[in-house]
Amino acid sequence: MATKSSRSKSFNLDDSPGHLLRRCQQYAHDLFTQEVGANGLTPRQFAVLLTVEQNEGLSQTDLVHKTGIDRSTLADMISRLLKRGMLARKRTEADQRANSVKITASGRRALNGALPKVAKAEKNIINALPASKRAEFIRCLTIVADAGLDDGPKAPAKRKVAKKPAPRRAKKTTRAKKRR
Repeated sequence: MATKSSRSKSFNLDDSPGHLLRRCQQYAHDLFTQEVGANGLTPRQFAVLLTVEQNEGLSQTDLVHKTGIDRSTLADMISRLLKRGMLARKRTEADQRANSVKITASGRRALNGALPKVAKAEKNIINALPASKRAEFIRCLTIVADAGLDDGPKAPAKRKVAKKPAPRRAKKTTRAKKRR
């Protein structure tokens, strides 16, 4: 029979901020997908298109800071949105190393089609709270979300996969040892 450690007895997921935020995120994602559809924009794609539409000509670095999406994930997302014809990219005049991103007509149509659906999903999320707590909830979420932006979003940590030990080789025996 397994015994519970004293550490695990003192840890309660019901009041764990990280666990509760993850559950809330899952609920928000489920509502988003329910409204927008499984083949529609993802929440992150929506955030990128909306931010680009509201801030035409942002550099990808500025987009990282505005959306909170880490640099490598954002670069992959932009690449996919470029292939789908929803974004266009060009070098900025001020810095030829930086790219400026612009929403295309196709991206604008996708965004405009998703906006009322996303608004409905957002309303469903916030309606889980009493009206008197909604503004405070948003304020607190903003504080926590902004806490990770001091140096910009970081790429997700890669999980280390334990290496399997090399198979043991059978010891070679000499003929003399075999005869014994």
